[in-house]
Amino acid sequence: MNMAINSMSNLVSINTQNLQQVLGETSQQKLVLLNFHSPQSPECISQIGILENLATQYKDYIVVANLDCDAEQALAAQLAQQVGLQTLPTLVFLKDSAPVDLLAGVQSDAQIREVLAKHLPAQQDLLLEQAKQALLKSDLNAAFNYAKQAYEIDSKNARIKLVLADICIQIHKLDDAQALIDTIDAQEQDAYFHNIKAKCEAALEATDSPEIKEKQSQVEQYPNDLELKIELSNLLNDAGRKEEALETLFTVLKKDLNFNEAKPSFLAIIASLPDGDALAAKYRRKLYSILY
Repeated sequence: MNMAINSMSNLVSINTQNLQQVLGETSQQKLVLLNFHSPQSPECISQIGILENLATQYKDYIVVANLDCDAEQALAAQLAQQVGLQTLPTLVFLKDSAPVDLLAGVQSDAQIREVLAKHLPAQQDLLLEQAKQALLKSDLNAAFNYAKQAYEIDSKNARIKLVLADICIQIHKLDDAQALIDTIDAQEQDAYFHNIKAKCEAALEATDSPEIKEKQSQVEQYPNDLELKIELSNLLNDAGRKEEALETLFTVLKKDLNFNEAKPSFLAIIASLPDGDALAAKYRRKLYSILY
């Protein structure tokens, strides 16, 4: 079945009807991998599997265009002449309607990725872009995970550090944000840096409110009043001081596991942390230690 290109799929079968669109218009927006193949050839079939996997991984950046040389003989012959086709499979990489690379014969996943890397943004840049897209959708958890992966690949990149710091401020990981901001060199301190730095300072200032100080002194005065500790924990959590909020609630739970809203509040704070957060794991373990 010949499939015309649509916005949903970046895997297409090439025919005379969609040739102009894919090799012309589509290659202006994405890198097109034109795959000359024969469904009779086992080597071609195994390579299509690799290409389908890459199409899923790089869906925003590439289009895999399969040309069945048995079904579309005239078209294949015409294009083969233009690219100097010698063998099947052959993979032609097209950007802005022009060939930019060619791989003749069967290729491994690694060999194809090596050529892709020459024409696509680096992996950390792709992850950073995904983090920004997730931020636009207010999906802070996904944004944090993408930015963190980008940071793990390139921990010296100032732009990645600042985007990660920005997300850390929004999920109230202010110590982490401050640590990232402190590592930005003077020559990289642009307008975006000053914006994030000011945001972090304002958030840190808000964390030490007069209400918190007053509640802390009440807790010191009446250390056995568990209700006061819950009130202090709520204030700390609202200010983004999640670790202190959890620690305060934990002192309540150690005294009385079923006191008021202590346990649901404790679990709600853990749930508000990003997936795989070390703080969440630490306080889950602490809770289990007194549950069992």
